[in-house]
Amino acid sequence: MKRAFIMVLDSFGIGATEDADRFGDVGSDTLGHIAEACAKGEADNGRKGPLNLPNLTRLGLVKAHEGSTGKIAAGMDGNADVIGAYAWAHELSSGKDTPSGHWEIAGVPVLFDWGLFQRSRKQLPAGNCWISW
Repeated sequence: MKRAFIMVLDSFGIGATEDADRFGDVGSDTLGHIAEACAKGEADNGRKGPLNLPNLTRLGLVKAHEGSTGKIAAGMDGNADVIGAYAWAHELSSGKDTPSGHWEIAGVPVLFDWGLFQRSRKQLPAGNCWISW
């Protein structure tokens, strides 16, 4: 029996989408920025050298990043043998919040704006929203 594993790494992006300017995310690329910092030696704190993710690389992470951004993340092996199927996608959903992204992965894109809580004078941050009273 064939198996599929969908790995969701919230906030671990592999490039910005075309609507990134709507959200202040132009240039977003978590993997690329981490790899660049490692390659420059800026992440040598209990570890040293380029970012090394051998299992995720063999499953296609570096190739998916390359497909999304058009470049191989600094210091990563773009020629590794890939044993998994990989892909990258651009969200159809209107927002960039976690719930709509997870809904879309499950096959239910959110094609409308969720709406936001209005900020009041009394509020607390709670994940992707604010609790007001």
